[in-house]
Amino acid sequence: MLEMNKNKQNKHRVEEVKDGSIAMELGIEKGDCLIAINDHPIEDIFDYQYHSEDEYIEVLIEKPSGEQWLLEIEKEEDEDLGIIFENGLMDQYRSCTNKCIFCFIDQMPKGMRDTLYFKDDDSRLSFLQGNYITLTNMSDHDIDRMIKYRLSPINISFQATNPEVRRKMLHNRFAGEIMEKVKRFYDAGIVMNGQIVLCKGINDKEELERSISDLYTFLPLLQSVSVVPVGLSKHREGLYPLEPFNKEDAKEVLEMIHRWQKKAVEEYDLHFIHASDEWYLMADQELPQEENYDGYLQLENGVGMLRLFGNEFFSALEEIKREAKGEKLVHQEELSVMTGRLAYPIIKGLADQLMEEVEGLKIHVHAIRNDFFGERITVSGLLTGIDIMTQGKELPLGERLLLPQNLLRSGTEVLLDDYTLDDLKKSLQVPIDIVKSSGYDFIKVILRK
Repeated sequence: MLEMNKNKQNKHRVEEVKDGSIAMELGIEKGDCLIAINDHPIEDIFDYQYHSEDEYIEVLIEKPSGEQWLLEIEKEEDEDLGIIFENGLMDQYRSCTNKCIFCFIDQMPKGMRDTLYFKDDDSRLSFLQGNYITLTNMSDHDIDRMIKYRLSPINISFQATNPEVRRKMLHNRFAGEIMEKVKRFYDAGIVMNGQIVLCKGINDKEELERSISDLYTFLPLLQSVSVVPVGLSKHREGLYPLEPFNKEDAKEVLEMIHRWQKKAVEEYDLHFIHASDEWYLMADQELPQEENYDGYLQLENGVGMLRLFGNEFFSALEEIKREAKGEKLVHQEELSVMTGRLAYPIIKGLADQLMEEVEGLKIHVHAIRNDFFGERITVSGLLTGIDIMTQGKELPLGERLLLPQNLLRSGTEVLLDDYTLDDLKKSLQVPIDIVKSSGYDFIKVILRK
């Protein structure tokens, strides 16, 4: 262990040291600060991971007293030091500098918790958490680092490849440079996924055709692009006038996507361009089969979510029937399920199927109208406690109520409008069970398996 002094550099405060770790053995403690590894200043989590991979490293730590320790460490390659930092990114989160005409955060009412209004556009979160980024606030230095550290895959919000249209949609004069940046990632062998939020009369029809054609040139490294309809809440006062899509629009979008999928499958064995589930429900068309989703690369954008849920449901049902060894399935209970209007037809169909298979089971499936954000918002993940309580008081709930997990803030029992599960239980006077985003969990929670 060597003691030394250095000029002040980036300091990353240690929040926790794992038991039995290298860091604990060397005396690193909560409150210490990491300054450098191998004499390299640490900018963020990616610098830390990259420079700590080697079998021999020198780590500069500063104690709360100001004393600095240079620790010489011999370890296995890629062995973790066991340090958890106060800030997971080891840097400030980068907020979005765009003024997108379709931004849902701008369509939220005032008075909600502050975190719901934060717009992130951080390239590091694209790799760590799967967030989609616009690339508008990325410098050449940022792109160089992503390529150097082989951050792959990254997820990109394209919206349009026509520079003029993209600048208009993002309200950012730098938004038209997207293709040059994507070309750099492509040339460096970085795998990408993409997203297009479709706005009627803006980036649909001929513009969507152009975007798909332009992005097709980046296959197979650009392995998937989802097309999702813009979400329009009732809180759009003073915002760009946007109109909802209708059934005929949805059919037109699907025809274009299916035509490009056919070409991509023939040339690359990838479907590449994907329509979110909403388009199929809007067009009153059947969802594609599982093989059309290329391993469900776009689940977070609602692409294939309902197909996967249904497939998992039937797999779980067959498993339960095998375990019953030919005996009739029996479960004496009346219960209810709440969901958004979008998924209601699918959930209702699965519930009906289950009631046919299980004697004594009665399931009420309720589509909750989104009065908080407006009736055009139909996904379950944007339902609020106030709508569930208000409408639930008028509905048959049975002995138990099932709610989807995506209603809740991650790791908590709190809904978007800060009502809690306890608030719902007290208001509706019914026990509540949470169902994960899985067809397996849905059937097993119902049957208490």
